[in-house]
Amino acid sequence: MLRTLLFAAALTVATVSAASAATTSVAVTNVNLRAGPSTVYPAVTVVPAGAAITTFGCVAGYSWCDIGFGPYRGWVAANYIQVVYRGAPVVLTAPLAPAVGITVVSFNRAYWDRYYVAYPWYGRWAGYPPYVAPRVTSASRSVTCAGGACVGARGATGVYGGATEQTRVCTGGACTSTRVTAGPNGGVAARTRNCAAGQGCTTNRAVAGPGGGVHTGSRSFQRW
Repeated sequence: MLRTLLFAAALTVATVSAASAATTSVAVTNVNLRAGPSTVYPAVTVVPAGAAITTFGCVAGYSWCDIGFGPYRGWVAANYIQVVYRGAPVVLTAPLAPAVGITVVSFNRAYWDRYYVAYPWYGRWAGYPPYVAPRVTSASRSVTCAGGACVGARGATGVYGGATEQTRVCTGGACTSTRVTAGPNGGVAARTRNCAAGQGCTTNRAVAGPGGGVHTGSRSFQRW
């Protein structure tokens, strides 16, 4: 069901300004839309699973992203966002974000003043800790469960600049696993595996070389 919703809703859309691109995406599960890139900020609203959202950009490191949902604007952790990459739904990761046109944006008082004047907590800006971009480490791993879904993520950065990130999202007995590797010279390899509850799995692969060459492939198998 999640894959069907993603293909129906998620397409890359036009650039909204010279500095910021907007990409149509999908929420992986029910998730709070926050007033800043951290769980310490108040919730603006709840974005339901499968809802179409617009991703305007992410903070450095691509851990949290600035999105629009209907009339609302705010921040969601990147591992709750899916985009379409080479025809397949994938969870947004740091290596993948530039490949789908998602840029780095900042969070500051100007953003707060622009979108939250009408909210009761608007005047508490000084009470929230200032946002500090997370330090990039050579390896990381995390598991988050919320709203009946679990998201596992791990990543590693090479000494020469290459990076690999893998994310697995499971909900309702179905799982989607995405692995993206970005080489230090610009090549990208992506693999997405979708397994439906009580049914088979489909794996899609895409490799884009730094010179522009592309190779794709897919296979399906039955789980027993």
